[in-house]
This record gives sequence, C-alpha cells and structure tokens, in this order.
Amino acid sequence: MDKLMGRIRSLDAYPKINEDFYSRTLSGGVITLASSVVMLLLFISELRLYLHAVTETKLVVDTSRGETLRINFDVTFPALPCSIISVDAMDISGEQHLDVRHDIIKKRIDSHGNVIDTRQDGIGAPKIERPLQRHGGRLEHNETYCGSCYGAETSDDHCCNSCEDVREAYRKKGWAVSNPDLMDQCKREGFLQRIKEEDGEGCNIYGFLEVNKVAGNFHFAPGKSFQQSNVHVHDLLAFQKDSFNISHKINRLAFGDYFPGALNPLDGVEWTQHTPNGMYQYFLKVVPTVYTDVNGYAIQTNQFSVTEHFKGSAAGQLQTLPGVFFFYDLSPIKVTFTEQHVSFLHFLTSVCAIVGGVFTVSGIIDSFIYHGQKAIKKKMELGKFS
Repeated sequence: MDKLMGRIRSLDAYPKINEDFYSRTLSGGVITLASSVVMLLLFISELRLYLHAVTETKLVVDTSRGETLRINFDVTFPALPCSIISVDAMDISGEQHLDVRHDIIKKRIDSHGNVIDTRQDGIGAPKIERPLQRHGGRLEHNETYCGSCYGAETSDDHCCNSCEDVREAYRKKGWAVSNPDLMDQCKREGFLQRIKEEDGEGCNIYGFLEVNKVAGNFHFAPGKSFQQSNVHVHDLLAFQKDSFNISHKINRLAFGDYFPGALNPLDGVEWTQHTPNGMYQYFLKVVPTVYTDVNGYAIQTNQFSVTEHFKGSAAGQLQTLPGVFFFYDLSPIKVTFTEQHVSFLHFLTSVCAIVGGVFTVSGIIDSFIYHGQKAIKKKMELGKFS
C-alpha cells in the first residue's frame, strides 16, 4: 500500500511552496509594505491614464484643395500711429487685398500704452460753407457737392468728397500723394495736422484675414499701397517724415482656431527698432493640423514654425519699405491629433502586469535578503564569525 501511495505521489506535477516561504521576517514585512505602496502608486497612475483620453499623432499627405486660411492677429506698435498704418495681404495666385479694413480694429494708445478714446476714421473737419467743386468753382446753394480727384477720376461722374477718397483714387491709379495740403479736401480736413497731433502715439491693431490657402504674405506698413511697374510700393510722401519706428509686440498670431496643446511661437514676442528705418520679416512654415476630440468633433487648424530677419537703412534713406512682413508657406504634410480612451482590456492587462511585476521583483529581493541572513547566521553558529 505504501509503495502504491509513493508511486501516486511521484506523479504530482504541481510544485509545492518551499517551507522557507512560510517563515515571516521583519525584512519581508518591510518589503511587502514598500511593494504595496509602489503597486498602489502605479495603479493610480494607470487608472488616471484610463480615465483620461490619450492623443494619437499621425502624419498624412495634405490633399485638400480650394480651402481658405484664416489668419488671426493682435499686434501692438508703440511708436506708429493708427492713422498711418495699413494692412495688406497678397498670395502667389495674384490675389491682393490692399488697405484691408473689414474685420480689423485699431486702438490708439499713448506713450504709456494706455488706450486713447477712439474716434472715427477721418478728422471730421469743421463745416465749410463753399468747398471747392470738381469743376473748379465753389459749392453753390442748390448744387450737390462733387469734389475733384485731381486727375485721378475714373469716369465723368467720379467724385472725391474727402481726403480719403482722393488718396484712394490716387492709389488705384498708382500715384503718390506728394503734398496733401495742395488738395482742398485734405487741407480742409487737416490731414497733415492730424499726423502731427498723433506723433508719439502708438496703435494696437487686431482682427483676422481670410486668404487663399496658398503661399503668400501679409504686412503692416505706413501709407497706402499701390502697384507701380508691377512693384508693390507704399505712399510715404504724404506723411512728410524721414523715419518710421516699426517696433512692435505680437500679442497673438495664429493660423486658424485654437486647439488643446497648441503653441504659437510668436505669441508675446517683442522687438525694438534701433535704426531710423527698416523692414522686419518673419518667414513662417505653416503645417495644416486636424484635432479630433473624444466626442469626434474635428478642429481644422494649423501650426507653424518661424525664422526672423531684419533689413535696416540709414536716416533719410528708404531703400526698403518700412514695415512688419509675414511671409508664409504651407507644408504638404498634415498633422492629425486624435483623442481616444484606453480600452478596458488594455487597462486590465496593465494592472495585471503591474501586480505580477511588483510581486516578482519584491520576491527576488526578499529571497536574496532572507538567504543572505540565513547564510550569515549559519556561519556564526559554526564559529566562523567572532
């Protein structure tokens, strides 16, 4: 019978726990507590990852066509009055937006950065009883006012009733206004007087531009722009100034809507001009971006990188157009960010891996300490240690 029982026991394929594992030690208790703390911390970390969405990033080829690009900006010029700043945008397709005014707001600021009470564009000159008519005479009682455009008329019934109308007519002709005081409208509205009164003021200009999704540029520069021999120039003679300070601070510049984690490298950038004149250039590489949240809502936007360059000139010499220019080009690669939750199976697998890994490592450490202490104790009992 004993032999039969012995043969049956020999078939046992399940290893039994060594008796050493039943021994409770102080070091084992400390290791167990430490392991439990580590296991709890890792579990909390894994639980946070499970409860919060993770973002997956991919790079794909941008195949979109015929879309528009929205440029949001907020720029402050501490030494350039609002009355002389114009905003232009143009792209490689040939489309131009000169002296853009819609969707743009200007705030006059003093030398300390405080906002000055806004007023209407134009001086709002005192009422003149008999302003100069287009035909050369003075306005009579029963006559409708029609001011002269001083040779820039586009038709027989074209009238320029304000200084701004005259400047716009000259711009479309590609002409520069050399002396505004020679024009009745500008003299009546006190154009040059306003420029002198606003000397020392600054301007905060913000808004957005809607442009074609192709390479191009937009810029802030003094004077009205026009084309002359296929060259983009600005009318600076009207201001009768030798230098323009284009020191500026970019409060915000973004191509498209904000998305979580977005970082616009030019936000908060400030630059001070130390030469009489110059052109400051930003070269931007715009990367189309799609951000999709956990609810499936997609934000079509863009990111960009930037390099900078300044071209200066001496006083009285305007070899380069003074202003702040942003030249942008689009990347053919699109970045997609997709928020998604970790699956429960992945969470369960991670928890099991944490428990198994911590127990295994702590068991190895405990075994090493236990057998080391046991060996030392045994040698002491044999008298090898005094």
